Amino acid sequence: MSQTTDATRPPEPDFTAITAAELRTYREAENRFRASGAARAVLGEPATGAAIDWQTIALPGRDLPVRVYQPVPAEDGEAAARTDLPLVIHVHGGGFVGTAVQSDWINSHLAVGLPAVVVSVEHRLLAPDSPLANAADDGWDVLDHVVRHAAQWGVDPARAAVFGESCGALISALTAIRAREAGLELTAQVLVNPAVDVTGTAFDYPSIAEYAYSPTRALPQLQLMQRLAVPQGADARTFSPLYADDLSGLAPALVVVPTQDAVADHGRRYAERLREAGTPVRLSEYPGAKHAFLSMPGVEPQAEAAQAEILAFLRAALAK
Repeated sequence: MSQTTDATRPPEPDFTAITAAELRTYREAENRFRASGAARAVLGEPATGAAIDWQTIALPGRDLPVRVYQPVPAEDGEAAARTDLPLVIHVHGGGFVGTAVQSDWINSHLAVGLPAVVVSVEHRLLAPDSPLANAADDGWDVLDHVVRHAAQWGVDPARAAVFGESCGALISALTAIRAREAGLELTAQVLVNPAVDVTGTAFDYPSIAEYAYSPTRALPQLQLMQRLAVPQGADARTFSPLYADDLSGLAPALVVVPTQDAVADHGRRYAERLREAGTPVRLSEYPGAKHAFLSMPGVEPQAEAAQAEILAFLRAALAK
C-alpha cells in the first residue's frame, strides 16, 4: 500500500486463460507500479494542500485499509478545529486489480477544492475466492462506519456522497441503493465509466462491440471481471445496479461517460433507468475519452475537465 520510488509495469497477461496464481502475481506487480513514483507521469501528481495517509477501519470480521485525503489545516488552526466537512466515500476502479493510490490525483483535488474528507476504500479485489459481494460489503461498511463515527472523522453525516470509477462505480451504485434501504440519506453519487451489469447481458451493447479490442483489449478484462464477480449459481442481478427493482429515491447522480469505452452504454442505460425512476441524474459524455481516463490525467487531456465538473457537482450538492 505504501508508495515506492520506482517500479516496472508488468506485461498484460492473457486474461482469457489466467490462473488464480497468475492473477495474484500480476495484480501485485501492477499495483506496485500504480503506487510507484514512476506512475505519477500517467496518474498525476496529488494536489498541494492535501494531507494523504493510510488508516485502518475495524469492520466485522476484518480490518480494512482506507486512504484518507483531507485539506491541510490553515496556519491559524481554524481548519484543524472543523468537525463539519462533507464526506466523500470513493471506490477505485479495476475490480480484480487496483489500489486507492491510483486515484490520488482526483481525490486530493476534491479534498482541497470542496473542501471535504475523502475516504478511498481499499476493497477486497475480485478473485476466485473473493466475489463481488465482498467488495460491495467493503464499500457499504466503510460508508456506514464513517457516518456512524462522524465526529471522529471530522465530517458532517448529513453531507455524504459516494464516488466510484468503473467497477468502483458499480460498487458505489450498489452502496447508494443500500444506503436508501438502510435509511441513510446520501447527498450525491458520482459514477465514472460505470460497469453496472454483470449478468449474461453485460456484453449485449453496441459500445462493447465497437470498443472490445480498441483502444484497449477491454473485452477479455470485462469477461474475467464477470467470471470472478458472481460465483456459479448466484444471482448476478443482485450485483447489477442496472437491474435493481427500484431506483427511485436515490441520491442525485452524475454519470460520466467517456465515449471510446466498451462500457459506455452501461453508463448511458443506467442514467436512463435513474431518470425513468425519478432520481435526478446528469449524464455527461466526453467525446474521444477512453476508459479510466479520470485516473490518467498525464495522458488523457479531458481528465482535467471531468475533474472540474465533478468538483462543481459535488460542491453544489454538498453545500450547506
